[in-house]
This record gives sequence, structure tokens and C-alpha cells, in this order.
Amino acid sequence: MTQAAFFVLTALADQPRHGYGILREVEELSEGTVQMRVGTLYGVLDRLTADGLIVLDREEVQQGRLRRYYRLTDEGTVALAAEAERLAAGASAAKKRIAEGRRTTGRVPGSAPGTTDGPVTGHGLAGGLA
Repeated sequence: MTQAAFFVLTALADQPRHGYGILREVEELSEGTVQMRVGTLYGVLDRLTADGLIVLDREEVQQGRLRRYYRLTDEGTVALAAEAERLAAGASAAKKRIAEGRRTTGRVPGSAPGTTDGPVTGHGLAGGLA
């Protein structure tokens, strides 16, 4: 499942939403890291509909414009829950491996070999001539 599809399904998990509402919710849920364009959103919506993960809930006319509201299907809820579990398991494995690396090497990942402070920044190289 793509990151965009995951966040669209997540945006629809609690209630039906129309396109613009989905875009706003995805941006909020992802803390701004996922900012979809309208064309991308409708491509994702088409794929999720074809896969049976979402359906058109209703159409409303507001201020002379048609708004289509989408909602999760039961299959969509199952797929979202499975993907959330898969991502959580991956994150857990990564955290465990990082912690094991700290215990084994005694250094913070991303720091210069032989140090225990933070990431290498390039300051102080070649006797301070960096």
C-alpha cells in the first residue's frame, strides 16, 4: 500500500469526507509530510474504489459545486488495520535494531566513529579549517 493510500484510508476511518476534506485531513494526519495534489488524490480514490476499499457515500451540491463523499468499506477497514500493524511492526523492528546498535557500539547512530555525541556536522575537520 502506498503512503498516499494509507493516509487517505486513515482520513476516512472515522467518517465520510469529500475530496478537499480528505486533502486537509491527510496533511494534518501526516503532520504536513504528505501534501497531495488534487490529481493525485483522485487517482488514489479511483484505485481504492476499484479495489473495493472505499465507496461513494453520497453526493451533495454546496455553493453550486458537486461534492462527492467517500467512506471506507469493511474491506477497507481490514486493509487499513493490517497496514497499520505492518508499519508498527516495521517501526518496532527498527527501534530494536537501533537500540541493539547503541549497546554494541556504545555510540549514537549517525555519530562519527569513536564518538558518543551527535551526528557528524563537518565542523572542526582538518584542524578547524572546515
